[in-house]
Amino acid sequence: MSIESAFPTASRIGSGRILVIFPGALGDFLCFLPALGRLAAVREVDLFARSEYGEILPSTIRTRSLECREISRLFTNGADHNAELRQFFAHYERLYSWMASSQPTFVANLSSLSNGRLKTFPFRPREWRQPMAAYYLSCLGESPPPEPLARVVLREDALEWSVRFRRMHGLANRRALGLAPGSGSKEKNWPIEFFTAVARWWRENIRGQVLAFLGPAETAIPEAESLYRSALVVRNESLGKVAALLSRCDLYLGNDSGLTHLAAALGIATVALFGPSDPILWAPQGRRVIVAKQNVACSPCSDRDRKACPHRMCLTRLGPDKVIADLEGLLRADSPTASRP
Repeated sequence: MSIESAFPTASRIGSGRILVIFPGALGDFLCFLPALGRLAAVREVDLFARSEYGEILPSTIRTRSLECREISRLFTNGADHNAELRQFFAHYERLYSWMASSQPTFVANLSSLSNGRLKTFPFRPREWRQPMAAYYLSCLGESPPPEPLARVVLREDALEWSVRFRRMHGLANRRALGLAPGSGSKEKNWPIEFFTAVARWWRENIRGQVLAFLGPAETAIPEAESLYRSALVVRNESLGKVAALLSRCDLYLGNDSGLTHLAAALGIATVALFGPSDPILWAPQGRRVIVAKQNVACSPCSDRDRKACPHRMCLTRLGPDKVIADLEGLLRADSPTASRP
């Protein structure tokens, strides 16, 4: 049975809450968010995913961690006989899971506990050659709109924090360029010296401020110190605060990463750097997104090949001049920005 025929569309779902299980990292989740939004438009949703995603979701979607007992026990034989679990899952009208579709114990337990109201789908399907956002929508029998953008909700407290942050660092009347030099895989990262060249161009030619968004992995890169010294570093803030601060940037530049998807979903003019990964699947969606890539014969490539690559030409030959030209094009396309608090 096809994905489209196996699952009813959101408009045909009856009353009751919906349970959704999704295991992905931030970039995966933002590709999934349009599908989640379709479900949340007609029913209240309980989402089991990374708990921090709740910071960028509407109140109709309640978020719990995948590490909770109710989910972790599903991998144990006989969990479907547990009265507590049966009571927990019984009140959901329908359950959707993109996790562990190939693990029979998990699927059997959850299907039994939900009295057959479960539909499971592969997290990443084989032979899929369209944007991943389109795949997740297809699981609901839905076709993607012309621009399947995620709907990111910014909380009032995070927005207030971002205003204070900007005032504290003198950003009120300066254009801001957001840079994210890291990603979930170092093999996807553009050379740090290229990021540094872009930051220099922004300061000297645009007279703006550079914001470098860093997570725990990026803080340990010794060669990035020259970039950090010339930028305002945003290190290890919560997802909600990062989203709020990103939303105030004039431009954004980053690798194939969750933060790049977040910038695009917020509507920021974005240049997304792609090397070994496939932009057909993973490029962020949006009117104001440019995918910068260097066409080489071996790109895109598999995870195994990228880890063993001796040259990384798909990234090292993508020089800063070309990327700066893309950023300048986005600046020209935008109307002049008003002063921000």
